[in-house]
Amino acid sequence: MSTTETDELVNLKIDGKDVAVPKGTMIIRAAEQVGVRIPRFCDHPLLKPAGACRQCLVEVARPGRDGNLATMPKPVASCAEAVSPGMEVYTQHTSEVSKKAQHGIMEFLLINHPMDCPVCDKGGECPLQNQAMTEGRATSRFIDVKRTFPKPIQISSQILLDRDRCILCQRCTRFQSQITGDRFIQLQGRGGGTPGYAVHSLNGSQVGNFDAQVLNFSDDEGATPEYVPAQYVGPYGQSGLAEGFSAGPIEASEEDASGRPFASYFSGNIIQICPVGALTSASYRFRARPFDLVSVAGVAEHDASGSAIRIDHRRGEIVRRLSGEDAEVNEEWITDKDRFAFRWQNGSDRLTTPLVRDESGALVPTSWPDALDVAARGLSAAGKNVGVLTGGRLAMEDAYAYSKFARTVLGTNDIDFRTRASSEEEDSFLASVVAGTGVGVTYQALEHAGHVLAVGFEAEEECGTVFLRLRKGFLAGTVTVSVVGPYATGGTAKMGARLIPAAPGSEAVVLNNLAAGDPTYDSLAEAGVILVGERAASVPGALSAALDLAHRTGAQLAWIPRRAGDRGALEVGAIGTLLPGGRPVEDSAARIDAAAVWGVASLPSTPGRRAPEILEAAASGELGALVLGGVDVADLPDGARTSIESTGFVVQLEVRASATSQLADVVLPVAPPSEKGGSFVNWEGRIRPFGQVLTSVQLPDRTVLNDLGREMGVDMGLARLGDVVNEISEFHTWDGVRAAQPQYPAQQVEVPEVGEAILASWNLMLGAGTLQDFEPHLAGTARKPVAVLSANTAAAAGVANGSLINVSGPAGTLKLEAAVTSMPDGVVWVPQNSVGCQITTLGVHAGQKVALAAANAEVTK
Repeated sequence: MSTTETDELVNLKIDGKDVAVPKGTMIIRAAEQVGVRIPRFCDHPLLKPAGACRQCLVEVARPGRDGNLATMPKPVASCAEAVSPGMEVYTQHTSEVSKKAQHGIMEFLLINHPMDCPVCDKGGECPLQNQAMTEGRATSRFIDVKRTFPKPIQISSQILLDRDRCILCQRCTRFQSQITGDRFIQLQGRGGGTPGYAVHSLNGSQVGNFDAQVLNFSDDEGATPEYVPAQYVGPYGQSGLAEGFSAGPIEASEEDASGRPFASYFSGNIIQICPVGALTSASYRFRARPFDLVSVAGVAEHDASGSAIRIDHRRGEIVRRLSGEDAEVNEEWITDKDRFAFRWQNGSDRLTTPLVRDESGALVPTSWPDALDVAARGLSAAGKNVGVLTGGRLAMEDAYAYSKFARTVLGTNDIDFRTRASSEEEDSFLASVVAGTGVGVTYQALEHAGHVLAVGFEAEEECGTVFLRLRKGFLAGTVTVSVVGPYATGGTAKMGARLIPAAPGSEAVVLNNLAAGDPTYDSLAEAGVILVGERAASVPGALSAALDLAHRTGAQLAWIPRRAGDRGALEVGAIGTLLPGGRPVEDSAARIDAAAVWGVASLPSTPGRRAPEILEAAASGELGALVLGGVDVADLPDGARTSIESTGFVVQLEVRASATSQLADVVLPVAPPSEKGGSFVNWEGRIRPFGQVLTSVQLPDRTVLNDLGREMGVDMGLARLGDVVNEISEFHTWDGVRAAQPQYPAQQVEVPEVGEAILASWNLMLGAGTLQDFEPHLAGTARKPVAVLSANTAAAAGVANGSLINVSGPAGTLKLEAAVTSMPDGVVWVPQNSVGCQITTLGVHAGQKVALAAANAEVTK
């Protein structure tokens, strides 16, 4: 068997120490293997070598043709030089040449570096600051005036750049090109004499975005616009003014909400990997020092990725979040939503005391004993006619408490964690394929899958860490991607994915039509993975078709929900058809299993209703009460407000006051993730535990439910987190009969009339969700909402690219800018829940018809 390049070992010496590493390994990595530290700035293990900063210079000797060692005439950059057989490396620890070279580079880097350390956000955790002490001169020989720039400029409403601190290591620009594929920041003005530059040419290379006035360049040679400090209100000059600095004017769909040509969901990573204080966050700038902070490992709560994060708090307040390192999950990257959207937990509307509705109908503060007493009496009066709805913010342990509370205290299976469209087909799919299956497809498997097919799933928008892994695999040549969807999004293009066009509702037909000879089908048959998003549940036959395709090709299949708590809720039975561990409610052996763990004689055997059915039953009076946990009325199906208002008694457990709170009879405040311990289960099925960050007087949902159960005469035994974890572990893997896999037929899509279109929609990563509240800097980087449609559909509606279009439904109209692209005719895509664009105002949902017409007003830039 032949030896691959990565398996072939190379023997060398580093500072006299023998080391054997795979062929192609860089010297700096080989040194790490034997514990030899070489200083560096531009080097990063997840980025390609650049050799930009030169701080890692070392002396190298190689065997010549005569076999004798010959020292290279100059030191080499160890981050960009691969090892070779017989090589000997002398670092600053053993070579005066290396030491002098590194001291010289450090002196060069510090020539124009400002003395900002007392105020710089990087102070105390700055590699430049640290290495200046270890690899720098004791005194400076520079006596001239340092270069200065206006401070800071805005790369976006969230990212600020101090150009005078930048050492041009290019970590940030390499990240955006190699990891995310976003066009938002680049090294510009290389050589200092680029045409079109006036002030810039005097200052040499700079890092910046494609913003003419910020970078002091103009399309009119010789014209030097006066610098104006950046505000959060749109761009200073059109992208692409200077030839060679942009691919051209940006499209409407590429702008962010502030109007800038910056649309990246991962921009915060460049702050973390910047080795100096050049890149900072508008929300954290001047807020704290590293030695003021207490750091706690955590898990992101915004999607199903399970990304590791580090939470830093000061004086009882969270001031920033950073990416944690987890090679198996998120490596070292997180989304901007995971990084910056944490202030929602302590907004002005935070619930601090229980509320009950008095005789006048007003919600008034009360004590915990009184609130629990009122809640217990109201739920007891409803008997077993109580429905339970939970949201996606719940940790697994909290969802487990709701599951047990519904069965053992309320005596019902009417519980559902899905505050979205669902179906009987999805019930069967989740029960037969997902629940109780443990860790299935992993991030590593995706990266090396061969081929991945996404159905009802937009990776960049709905699970950013999955997108980064797929793009990494695409760039490495270990995976190709196909996407079934209405049009090729930016994320699709950045993964090099093949678009399989599908009008909303036709996904099942498209999957059924895939057969041998189709490149996607053939690739899946060789080695592939099918990723199914939660949106597939709203398309009749789509989940069945995905399963059938998996059987036909032998591909693996994975389900990726949008919210952090969904997979955990499914695993612990917060759904009407399943008990913990994927045990079917209808199976007597499964009920006996669960009853034994829970210490009760029996459990209800009738499968519970889904969320829409629970709300309908509540509206009709069939259910006398509702328990809502982490549920926003805006997330629920149409008519939910009326259903909740019609319910005789409503108990809500929530972190912050909301529109739902105004409909409740008892409101019980609970702790957000940062104020309790627990775990999420990510889309892989991997349990992701997190610890409590802040001390709090608020209780987790599980503790409140445990107290409420006691008030109703049932002790669930869930007072402590350890009790919950131990009890969940007793639900071993279910080895009994599983639910039958769904076999639902595909349905034909309704053909729209002239002036109509089928609505396509999904949630953008940054939108109008409540978990993004109180973070205006992040909100400015949300993508601008537009209506995407084909040229023929636009022409039929009388609109052109960039003009305004009215998208109308039975309940209202949205006025948006039109973005014309290649996609099926008779389809229009708009964001599901963005600021200024929420499809609930139309009175329709994705897959239904809307009317299109040109709007009178013109677009103003």
